[in-house]
Amino acid sequence: MAGRERAYDLVIRGGTVFDGSGAPGREADVAVKDGRIAAVGRIAGSGAEEIDARGKIVTPGFVDIHTHYDGQVTWDSRLTPSAWHGVTTAVMGNCG
Repeated sequence: MAGRERAYDLVIRGGTVFDGSGAPGREADVAVKDGRIAAVGRIAGSGAEEIDARGKIVTPGFVDIHTHYDGQVTWDSRLTPSAWHGVTTAVMGNCG
């Protein structure tokens, strides 16, 4: 399939998706195109990158509203260990 355009940039397949709404998790694929979620469900198209998420949980990112990263952000651009736990947004400034 060299030179052939894929339908999506990324497809995460077969994970248990928790969408943040409070609904129970469900097995689904998640397709991403141009940095945005393009589809959730059974995805027929392929991705330039594919991740097998069977047996894993797939969630949106988490927002950490109480951090102590004011100093750490100067030497740790990934704000570990929060990023390791799925935090995608950290609020900073004297304990958030």
